[in-house]
Amino acid sequence: MARRHERIEPTFDGPDGDDDFHVSADDRAVPTASNDARRKLRNKAAPGKTRSAKPASTARRSKGGGSGGSRGGRRRRGFFGHIFRLFLMLGLVGGLAVAAVVGYFAVKLPQEAWAIPDRPPNVKIVSVAGDLMANRGLTGGKAVSLDEVSPYIPQAVIAIEDRRFYQHWGIDPVGIVRAFNENMAAGETVQGGSTLTQQLAKNIFLNPEQTIQRKIQEAILALWLETKFTKDQILEMYLNRVYFGSGATGVEAAARRYFNRSAAEVDLGEAALLAGLLKAPSRLSPARDPAAAKARAEVVLTAMRDSGFIGEAEYADAKAQKPTTAKSYWTGAEHYAADLVMRDIRDLIGDVKEDVIAETTIDLGLEKIAEKVIRQTVDGAKQNVSQGALVAIDGTGAIRAMVGGRDYAQSQFNRAVDAKRQPGSSFKPFVYETALENGWRPETVIDDAPVKIGNWTPQNYDNRYRGPVTVADALRQSLNTVAARLVDNVGAPAVIETAQRMGIKSPMVDNASIALGTAEVSLLELTGAFAPFANGGYRATPHLVNRITTESGKVLWERGAEVPPIIVSEDVVGMMNAMLARVVTGGTGRKAAIEGWQVAGKTGTTQDYKDAWFLGYTANLTAGVWLGNDNGAKMQKVTGGSLPAQAWHDFMTAAHEGLPAMPLPGDYRIGEQEAPLTADGGYGDDRYYDSEMPRGEDQYYNQAGNAPVPPAAVGGQGVVIHDGPPPPGVTVEGRVGSGRASDQSLFRRLFGG
Repeated sequence: MARRHERIEPTFDGPDGDDDFHVSADDRAVPTASNDARRKLRNKAAPGKTRSAKPASTARRSKGGGSGGSRGGRRRRGFFGHIFRLFLMLGLVGGLAVAAVVGYFAVKLPQEAWAIPDRPPNVKIVSVAGDLMANRGLTGGKAVSLDEVSPYIPQAVIAIEDRRFYQHWGIDPVGIVRAFNENMAAGETVQGGSTLTQQLAKNIFLNPEQTIQRKIQEAILALWLETKFTKDQILEMYLNRVYFGSGATGVEAAARRYFNRSAAEVDLGEAALLAGLLKAPSRLSPARDPAAAKARAEVVLTAMRDSGFIGEAEYADAKAQKPTTAKSYWTGAEHYAADLVMRDIRDLIGDVKEDVIAETTIDLGLEKIAEKVIRQTVDGAKQNVSQGALVAIDGTGAIRAMVGGRDYAQSQFNRAVDAKRQPGSSFKPFVYETALENGWRPETVIDDAPVKIGNWTPQNYDNRYRGPVTVADALRQSLNTVAARLVDNVGAPAVIETAQRMGIKSPMVDNASIALGTAEVSLLELTGAFAPFANGGYRATPHLVNRITTESGKVLWERGAEVPPIIVSEDVVGMMNAMLARVVTGGTGRKAAIEGWQVAGKTGTTQDYKDAWFLGYTANLTAGVWLGNDNGAKMQKVTGGSLPAQAWHDFMTAAHEGLPAMPLPGDYRIGEQEAPLTADGGYGDDRYYDSEMPRGEDQYYNQAGNAPVPPAAVGGQGVVIHDGPPPPGVTVEGRVGSGRASDQSLFRRLFGG
């Protein structure tokens, strides 16, 4: 029966080499590694040794001898008795002194040192299908149990850091002596004497400064940890809290960071590399020095072989592996989305106090396609293009793909969200939408001619003018003068209101030049503003997070299922889709066409070719592409209809593979319907005109298009526009905008379109 306070370690039944061992429920408080792996770990770290029994007491010497011998014996016993009492007293005094020192430093420990602090919470960010995208937080990865890590990892850590982990009580005198001898032999510090328990105590409670006080406190806390937790719990806490360099705290974060896989999937060579990092995480990181990381991993492999964890064959295979080369930062375009989640999460659930899972709208398959397309487009360009961005959203506004730059590892700046650039002509759809909402029609004829608005004289891209053109053709050819005329007609404030209603949040200046996209916007908000055309007129606010839960499944926040409001009428949606589809089939966006699908969109190119855009959509997906340079350098004649439209085509073609084609909302057919014109460019379905005297509320229009004017001012050179159908007996000279050439010619002559 064990004496009181004597430490009792778990025992292993069966002969050496038996792979079954069982730890009682009392021996651990959290799930730990599998029995087979755990038994191997313990057996290798603490090989079974049978202690021989103490030798029986030798027989006492036979009594005898003279009285002198007795007196000599008594004198010797008296002498040794004095010595014994002296040492006993010195030992007592020394023990009291040690106890006093220990008590002193224990009292100086902060009160919180006697409670294990919570590990900083992790935010696990997953795709719409539940696949891991990223871990965020101070640690960079979630906490894992020993059951969830490769058995090679704890073996490697114990072999190189604390071979007697399962034998000592938190402080290992044998390890200290061994480290001292090896350091003396090497002439430098090559091995530390701290146990894993001491390292854990330092990481959790203390600062890293090298002082006598800190070392004594570290030892005190190590002993306390050993009485409070089992060995497996201590090892598990250590693996989850130790720093592995390059922003990765904990073994799961490190495995994801360096190998892009979970800790459970780490092989022998990778486990040795991770264990090797503990000596100098920053200096030995494979993201900084792959060769140094490989050399240190080989030292760990040797220690594992010498400790009996692995055999010669395993040692040779792992040693033959090539050095691991890791990116200097997290890599993958999905990290742009992960960063955006971390921006929003505090507003959604407040402070994150425990590990949570953020479920996003990202489709990882589309994300990888988008990343590949942007990188290939930028790398293949010969026209001074260094950056690109892409956003794809569905009809609800859910962000399915987001690429904020060519390479996240090189630059974490999200150009899809944070870069504000002039959209150029890709802003024009909001000008035309406003015009349609004010009575214009795709068939309305307007003059493409020089125009001056205040001190502003816009010109077309090719410096040519085409004369009378329809509104639809003006948008198809992206004519600047026509867009300027429309803004001058409906007013810049009306255009700004339309753009804001559609989803543009960036500030816009009340200026006619807004017609040409001079207000700076982000790619994300511009893409979202196109989505109502694709979904039938519903608001489509871009969003990334669907739900946030704890690791146990408790829902902390969830997006509502409310139906968004209709912000564009059915008629206007039909007309806009008909016009923007012609941009792709026969206008500036021809390179964006997708076989079998109805596509609509708009190109955009800013002055001096600093920015190039293509915004387009099908009934399934809306996407935007931007290309340019961070420093605003000019590209070499890259227009929205060239590289951006081609990149959009490549992404959307892959995104629509295997899906049944669907038409865009609305069935408006340009030129097949009578779209009545009014003199001011608006519409009145039942209006007609003649040269008779006005009746009631009718207005006169003169040749300059001014109204109203006195009847005498008409002078036979104007016409009268009548509201409503003509009364019986009235001679009708023509229907307003009937489509007849004579009617359109008259209004062009009178009102310039």
